[in-house]
Amino acid sequence: MSADHDHGHSHAPANFDRAFGIGIALNIGFVAIEAFYGWKIDSLALLADAGHNLSDVIGLVLAWGGALAGRLRPDARHTYGWKRASILAAFINALLLLVAMGSLAWEAVQRLQTPQAVEGVTIMVVAGIGILVNTATALLFMRGRKADLNIRGAFLHMAADALVSAGVVVAGGLALWFGWTWLDPVVSLLIAAVIVVGTWNLFKQSLHLLFDGVPEGVDLHAVQALLESLPGVQRVHDLHVWAMGTSEIAMTAHLVMPQGQADDAFLKHATDEMHEHFGIEHVTIQVVRVPFTPPCATLEPVGTSATATAFTVHPHAR
Repeated sequence: MSADHDHGHSHAPANFDRAFGIGIALNIGFVAIEAFYGWKIDSLALLADAGHNLSDVIGLVLAWGGALAGRLRPDARHTYGWKRASILAAFINALLLLVAMGSLAWEAVQRLQTPQAVEGVTIMVVAGIGILVNTATALLFMRGRKADLNIRGAFLHMAADALVSAGVVVAGGLALWFGWTWLDPVVSLLIAAVIVVGTWNLFKQSLHLLFDGVPEGVDLHAVQALLESLPGVQRVHDLHVWAMGTSEIAMTAHLVMPQGQADDAFLKHATDEMHEHFGIEHVTIQVVRVPFTPPCATLEPVGTSATATAFTVHPHAR
């Protein structure tokens, strides 16, 4: 017997189409301004920041595409739809940030060896505009950054750009007042390091989800314990939890119930418990008297003395 959560999908993620549209338009305009003045005054900080802003435009387009793909309806060929596109978009976003910062660091090291004078006032004005543009765009995605990894990627991209622009303003001001030509590449290196540290978790988490890892915030031990606490359940024979997209979680489990099959009330209660305690929307439960398939995951029953024994979960989730 199996039970699946209602697939009417009333739990659709928040719509950020307007935020994406505004953010992309603002950043395209700013990239043009920054690249022009960076080329005109030969400022590495401005040119590097323009390049990074261009990667942000691409990142926003990818994130928007992932969000749109995730809303496509499932069909006979893609029974889960295209929700995983949002995970892929988050991963590419993180990868773009890391590559952009690597390029920025490389150029900064080259420039550090041969410092050049820059026009501080121009740099400060252009980068100041960047702070406003990037902060405004980041705020558009702020409310969704915790619930959706794809939106978090877009938010981090824009927040990182605001930080880069702030660093450029500082470098321009100090270069103007003290003549420190070496400060432009040094600030670029520091900013690149800060952004890499902040982006690494997004990269790891999105890669983890791409390989059907258990989503962050879901304790597999706790899921198992709750299922085994349900009346009539002797143990969980097979348990999988994975991300369908950046905002939806699915679970399948085989419950060993020697006394017989479960009714609809039991299955609904189990589904509601998974949703309430772990945010799992798509729940599929198979009830058996005696296990007849080899489990993909080996878990010790919570009630045994081996509760603390480590268990192994294979990377495939379906």
